Amino acid sequence: MMGVDLSIITPKAQTTRHRILGLINGDHYQLVISDTPGIIKPAYEMQTAMMDFVKESLDDADVLMYMAALGETKIKDQRLFKRISETQTPLLVLLNKMDLSNQDELNKAVIHWEALLPNAKVYPISALTQFFVPELLKLLIELVPESPPYFPKDQITDKPERFFVNEAIREAILNHYTKEIPYAVEVTTESFIEEAKIIKIQSVILVERDTQKGILIGHKGSKLKQVGSTARVALEQFFGKKIYLELFVKVAKNWRSNPQQLRRFGYQK
Repeated sequence: MMGVDLSIITPKAQTTRHRILGLINGDHYQLVISDTPGIIKPAYEMQTAMMDFVKESLDDADVLMYMAALGETKIKDQRLFKRISETQTPLLVLLNKMDLSNQDELNKAVIHWEALLPNAKVYPISALTQFFVPELLKLLIELVPESPPYFPKDQITDKPERFFVNEAIREAILNHYTKEIPYAVEVTTESFIEEAKIIKIQSVILVERDTQKGILIGHKGSKLKQVGSTARVALEQFFGKKIYLELFVKVAKNWRSNPQQLRRFGYQK
């Protein structure tokens, strides 16, 4: 709907960690779209904080959009899902990836979700091919209550530039590594200097153990160079400028369960 990638996208679970606001501005409207982490059963403090972002969105939303891939039926948090099923807020179930399905599978999916959430309107969509996306935008404009705009009309998100640098690097890590590495890392940008034709960036990748640091860097820095190259291409597309990116790796033991570190990285207040 926005025409720009604000949230990183990978096939791996828990790709989205933070609540990200996307602002869609038209001549006579402003929609504030809140993208949250996917619903999971928390196993440690960081995941608990991720689910707090979801609950926060449930509290302040004027319209709820529950997105599931076609064929997805498993409910990962029954208590949270019960809350969604009992909401008095207008609820839309968006069945994504319909371009990979056939009519029979589509009909079964619609029937399944209508039975699970009888208070919802169910719509098959394809984010990739934009099927039903323009219609969804019009529907949201009709459903949200009128109010003054919350943000300046030339703004597209609530997040600063450094957040998107961190996310581009994390997306590259998610795509280049398997097992525990993508889930044990956090990225923080320590220097962001924008000049006329180039942005110079220094970022630190934090891991929980020394062994993870070695895996992340790779032989003679080969793996880290791949991450930097992939992230730099994504950032040049996002910012529309040449990017000079320096990456460093440090160990922050058990940061995912450390309240002080979680506050530092914006997971807790």
